Amino acid sequence: MADGTTVTVDDLVAWVHRFSEVIGEHADELTQLDSAIGDADHGTNMRRGCRAAVDALAAAEPVDVTGFGRAIAMKVISTVGGASGPLYGSFFLALGTTGGSAPSMDAAETIAALKAGVEAIRSRGKAEPGDKTMLDALLPAIAAMEGSLEDGGSLADVLQAGTDAAEEGMRATIPMLARKGRASYLGERSIGHQDPGATSSWLLLRSAAETLAP
Repeated sequence: MADGTTVTVDDLVAWVHRFSEVIGEHADELTQLDSAIGDADHGTNMRRGCRAAVDALAAAEPVDVTGFGRAIAMKVISTVGGASGPLYGSFFLALGTTGGSAPSMDAAETIAALKAGVEAIRSRGKAEPGDKTMLDALLPAIAAMEGSLEDGGSLADVLQAGTDAAEEGMRATIPMLARKGRASYLGERSIGHQDPGATSSWLLLRSAAETLAP
């Protein structure tokens, strides 16, 4: 059970379990969003990848943050189709590497690990804010979490700030013109649709707020 001040490996595992549950609940919605501007498979791919991640964690039984990240990254990359697999895999690998060999992280270390994961997505996907991608949810979330931390917010406050910013960023993708990925092929027709990757990213952070500092 999370103690609200530190994030342990068990808490991280609980986060992935919760994310898998939430993705299962929203898989049809994610696929519907993707059908408008993508390949209509984001929900299916994410559900398969999350289930595989849960299985990988059960098999690996990680004892440190690095082991947690590696166990998930390799499995997600190999099981999630499309661009999402490499992007989410890069996120968890960088998060784990930054978290290191410690069995837990404090609030600042947790945000640093999350930020490293987001920067890995940015590097892998070569996207920037405003391109109508998952970064439009994730980058504002990191900025909000850092701001909350600087203001003396608790871990729960910090994660909730990130979740709220991610939701706002997700909504902000609706009027954007897609400049990356499959959606960019649609040109002006991509305007008016919420980005599915930004949506699953919001769900990722919402799950973190629910499990890492409930």
